Amino acid sequence: MADFGIVLSYCIKDGDSKKIYEGVLTPTQIKHAKAGDEDKDLITKCIDDLHQFDRIVTYYGTGFDLPFLRARAIVCGLDFPVFGSIKHTDLYYLVRNKFKLSSRRLENACRVLLGKTQKTRIENSFWRGAVRGDKKSLEYVLDHNRKDVLDLELLYKKVIEFSLAKGVSI
Repeated sequence: MADFGIVLSYCIKDGDSKKIYEGVLTPTQIKHAKAGDEDKDLITKCIDDLHQFDRIVTYYGTGFDLPFLRARAIVCGLDFPVFGSIKHTDLYYLVRNKFKLSSRRLENACRVLLGKTQKTRIENSFWRGAVRGDKKSLEYVLDHNRKDVLDLELLYKKVIEFSLAKGVSI
């Protein structure tokens, strides 16, 4: 059972290099996989990539990305990293608690605090296309993810000094 969605793509930026670990579903996976398993290989790859790090940084990953990925892993019969194995910093809560902004969205935080953003908006037509396996739409969503992690890294460097380093787990 897929519940309410599938993982279309992911990006993890290595903070020590320019490398971006990434993956995206293929049209073939979407169209020919057993219902509910479309993203199983992608989730496996994402979890393998997560194990390359002892800490990850997200923006509202506590509220969406990590619970969604964990749920999809469990549904697909995969082992998600156990509690305490990877530390997690969620910049959303740092921005929410330390900065008064008109909007707490990543795009706005970057625009205000960094003076710019690379972030793109994904129109509904791209989401619908990606879920149907349209290659152009899947690539657009992946490019959106890449820009997110590049913005996230810049925001992290700008605001992390306003936070205590905590050992929160994914």
